[in-house]
Amino acid sequence: MLPHTVISATRRWVETVVVELNLCPFARRELQRDSVRFSVTAAVTTERLLMDLQTELVLLSKDEEIETSLLIHPKFLQDFDDYNQFLHDSDELLLDMDLDGIFQIASFHPDYQFAGTEQDAVENFSNKSPYPMLHLIRESSVERAIASNPGSDQIPQRNIELLQGLGLVKMRALLQYCLVNEEC
Repeated sequence: MLPHTVISATRRWVETVVVELNLCPFARRELQRDSVRFSVTAAVTTERLLMDLQTELVLLSKDEEIETSLLIHPKFLQDFDDYNQFLHDSDELLLDMDLDGIFQIASFHPDYQFAGTEQDAVENFSNKSPYPMLHLIRESSVERAIASNPGSDQIPQRNIELLQGLGLVKMRALLQYCLVNEEC
């Protein structure tokens, strides 16, 4: 799997699912500003992915032009339970690097499942992505976005209602579109 293919599918997902469905009202601006970094790692071990995550965090710390980064790892942590356990390691890395409170890591995975939901619940599609990835976000940006957008606390509930309205068949089709479309 070539990195540009992975990035193209992920960009289509951000554009088609995240932005067009407005699942994250803050994403459109950053995509338009070209301040979203798409990075693919060849990691196949926890140690390598943690090294690549550390490298990405250092880059974000040094380059204020990059607002947010998607560290995509298509060859590793395909199993959602393993991926979910790795999130603890990534949080520990933030602490070890003294970056807790400066960055946060959001999680996206093809088999994403919120606690307390069925595996095929449509609301899981707010975090289902073409490939496993870690979304590195500046805490200060989140705080500014929330402060300037009253009602931000309603986003999760609005997303659930939107996804339920669209239905499971539509959401599966959108995710599949991101993986197979050759436009990019």
